[in-house]
Amino acid sequence: MSPSMRGRLRFAAASAVAMLGALGVAGTAAADPAPPFRDLLAQAQTKAPRLSEASANVGQAEGLARQAAARPNPTVGLVRENIGAASPSPIGPVQTTLSVDQALELGGKRSARISAGRAGVEAAQARFNLSRADFAFALADAYAQAEAGERQVALAQEALQLSEDVLGAAKALVDAGKEAELRSLQAQAAVTSARAALDAARAERTRAFSQLTALAGAASPFTSLAESLLAPSAPLVVRRNVDVTATPAVLAAEAEREAASRRVRVERTRAVPDVTVSAGVRKGGYDTAYVAGVSIPFPVFDRNRGNISAAQSELLAAEARLNAARLDAEAELRTALFQVDAAETRVKAATEGEATAAEAFRLTRIAYEGGKSPLLELVNARRALADARTQTIEAQLARLRAEAGLARLQGRPLGDL
Repeated sequence: MSPSMRGRLRFAAASAVAMLGALGVAGTAAADPAPPFRDLLAQAQTKAPRLSEASANVGQAEGLARQAAARPNPTVGLVRENIGAASPSPIGPVQTTLSVDQALELGGKRSARISAGRAGVEAAQARFNLSRADFAFALADAYAQAEAGERQVALAQEALQLSEDVLGAAKALVDAGKEAELRSLQAQAAVTSARAALDAARAERTRAFSQLTALAGAASPFTSLAESLLAPSAPLVVRRNVDVTATPAVLAAEAEREAASRRVRVERTRAVPDVTVSAGVRKGGYDTAYVAGVSIPFPVFDRNRGNISAAQSELLAAEARLNAARLDAEAELRTALFQVDAAETRVKAATEGEATAAEAFRLTRIAYEGGKSPLLELVNARRALADARTQTIEAQLARLRAEAGLARLQGRPLGDL
């Protein structure tokens, strides 16, 4: 290739880089950036639909607990007898009775309801804590995917620019009679493929940002990020001391088991009949008398056995879920610790590979500009660098997911002390 042709190729590459940089600055200025991850997580506590649902469930449990402490209402009755009878009547004069009936709960019904209500609140709060841990993991993953999408678009843009530069050089060589027409057709096919890859990367970036916006419950869509999670300025805090019995999933299962146990007691107390006492005053003619009475159901047909059996089965199911949660937590903990170590090793290897590929590309470019290396070697070196950068992004994303998964088991947001 002639020196003038090489100069035109270098000028085209420099112009493309400057143009992409200008577009990047303009896009950033017009974008609505997502705040730093911790700020976004704090804002989402009141905006995210997932957390709003879990918080509403806690409010529902608290309302049921307050209602469980309520006592039965008294019943006021007014009865008139012998209405329309002849006067004097052999059945007596018209009589009016005003009475008050009050049901007295026996067998510890109210205390059992109160205890079950409190257990229900604790179970709802435990489920809310589990939802918060799961949400923090999902938000961190969505944030990292959006960042990875941005970086993949940048790589796709670089690949397209390289393909277009190669196409221009190939056409120049064909016009000069130094290459066959096939080289130009191959370069054109590479440009078409690079454009398709760029469109796919942009679509994936749009999907990632849309998911992040929806997950955070933001009013306006995010189009950029305020910080990097894949390559943070300071290393994220990773705590390896995890108590399996203190993971949010196990605590939620324990709270649900306790709530189910107390509901069994509630159903058993309902088998005890309640006593209803009544007192009133009766007026007939010129006479006034007092009335009193006691009534109690006779448990012949309904002894609440079906509800007791159902509550006991619910308790057995809750105990099975608790055992499964403990086993799952142990397995997830072992896996998470292994994944954190493996991901860190993978990131180091990918970073070293990217540095090596970058140095190889630099040396190949110097050789090409000095006329000591063909264009094909420069293209291959640039593709190797792009592949190495893609592997680095994937490794950093895997590390972020591993660290976020370990934080989820600990019941804390990613990076918290």
